[in-house]
Amino acid sequence: MPERIYNLYEAKTALSRLVDRAAAGEEIVIAKNGVPLARLVGFRGQKTERRPGGWEGQVHIADDFDDPLPEDILAAFEGRSHED
Repeated sequence: MPERIYNLYEAKTALSRLVDRAAAGEEIVIAKNGVPLARLVGFRGQKTERRPGGWEGQVHIADDFDDPLPEDILAAFEGRSHED
């Protein structure tokens, strides 16, 4: 259980400080009219290093990838029939 419970008004006025304390590992309980309603804790996301690459040999990009679209497909993207 946390050392102290903060009422909503007090928590609003000290939110930045309370977030810093929660990020440092403290559990903050926020109450309304003395009734605990919420718990503020630090975010513990997974910190995995991003390693570029890894798809070599698994992805194929066609030689005509960036060629202009055929007229009928281009017309569909533009919301018109290709006869227009």
